[in-house]
Amino acid sequence: MIDVIIIGGGVVGCGVARELSRYNLNIALLEKTDDISNGQSKANTAIIHGGYDAKPGTLKAKFNVLGNKMYDRICAELDVPHKRNTSLVVSFGSDGHEALEKLKQQGIENGVPGLSIIGQDELRRREPNIGSTAYEALLVETGGIVCPYEMTQAYAENAAMNGVNFYREAEVTAIEKTQDGWKVISKAGTFTAKAVVNCAGLYSDVINNMVSEDKISIVPRRGEYYIVDKKYANEFHASIFQLPTKMGKGILVSPTVDGTVLLGPTAEDIDDKMDTRTTTEGLAKVLKYASLTWEHIPMRSFITTYSGLRAHCNRDDFVLGEVPDAPMFFNAVGVESPGLTSAPAIAEYLAGMIADKLSAKKNENFDPIRKGIPKFREMNDEQRARAISINPDYAKIVCRCETVTEAEIREAIRRPVGARSVDGIKRRTRAGMGRCQAGFCTPRTVEILCEELHISPLEVTKFGGNSKYIESYLFEKGDNENA
Repeated sequence: MIDVIIIGGGVVGCGVARELSRYNLNIALLEKTDDISNGQSKANTAIIHGGYDAKPGTLKAKFNVLGNKMYDRICAELDVPHKRNTSLVVSFGSDGHEALEKLKQQGIENGVPGLSIIGQDELRRREPNIGSTAYEALLVETGGIVCPYEMTQAYAENAAMNGVNFYREAEVTAIEKTQDGWKVISKAGTFTAKAVVNCAGLYSDVINNMVSEDKISIVPRRGEYYIVDKKYANEFHASIFQLPTKMGKGILVSPTVDGTVLLGPTAEDIDDKMDTRTTTEGLAKVLKYASLTWEHIPMRSFITTYSGLRAHCNRDDFVLGEVPDAPMFFNAVGVESPGLTSAPAIAEYLAGMIADKLSAKKNENFDPIRKGIPKFREMNDEQRARAISINPDYAKIVCRCETVTEAEIREAIRRPVGARSVDGIKRRTRAGMGRCQAGFCTPRTVEILCEELHISPLEVTKFGGNSKYIESYLFEKGDNENA
């Protein structure tokens, strides 16, 4: 019997897996898709929120502030890029002062340090390129940015290093109570466990409702984004928000840790948990409001657009902990923004609770350190020469836009919980994330996947399932060779 089954391979699920691996437990994580970080954790604003906007007394407020404080340590241990670039909540007119003051006081009540309201002179000193109508702003000194999918991958790799078993394409179809715990029926097989942790994101209501009479509803909230080319990386320093609404934190303009600039998101409640389309209306809304912050948005320098879905819960708060009518079944439900910021604290909280319930002993061999794949684009000439001397595949550039080498792609596949698809490689190396959006590097990436996984090109997918690049060959090898 497994001690703990975790359902869901996003940042919270992988974080829980890593924190539970600090104990002598048999742990398995089940992910419904072909890869971890395939839901909310791959498509969000990548912000480390300060914690000023969550309603005091809520779990969102509590875990946002706790999680924010953990980021420097966690990112150092897991070798994840992050930056404390600060956040600004900007008022575009004198009538916003009262709302900014309310946010400031709310943040103070939540325990957020480093909050102050700055006027036009200081605002323009900090951000010379901000829009002409920007009047004043709430400065959040603890705000930051991080790569959400790299954070998730790092959690997963470190968990696997410490003994956690990962099962992908393992959608859970039923859960049954047994005398000793739970029977979890999935597309990867049937498992029995003493405890189950529900970290299923958009589908966490479905999983909860399999075992509890206390029904929960998750509404997908779609947010649409633009990404701007790296040549504008220095246009803004802080992550710049506009005064929030009841639907979210508004349209932001923010640098990313990878050097691009992010515009968005919108906030639209929809019915379909798979509908990640971008829309004419949504993207127009992003431009309309982002232009208040950035008046001359370089629209010819957009790299791509995308959308992500947030798991908005009808409880308007995180739902965390053991389910009262389902002993040893633990929820992490409704973990929308500030879920990424809160994830380290949520993971630590749930892991500690579960370990205590199971009377688990500490894993004396637990290793908290994970090293990321060395990035050729970040090396100096001496480091590059050394890397090539050790592994000649570092001399072979596959992705020109992002300067990603064959060595990095092969390691992304070989690592614990490694890439199985082109998008899996993209999220681990940035191959295909640059200006040409994989127009140049895809054929070689497909070849490397075939070589490493010992599969046919007919089996290679963009993101698992039926997302195949090649359906069939016009001619089989050796047939009609002169055609």
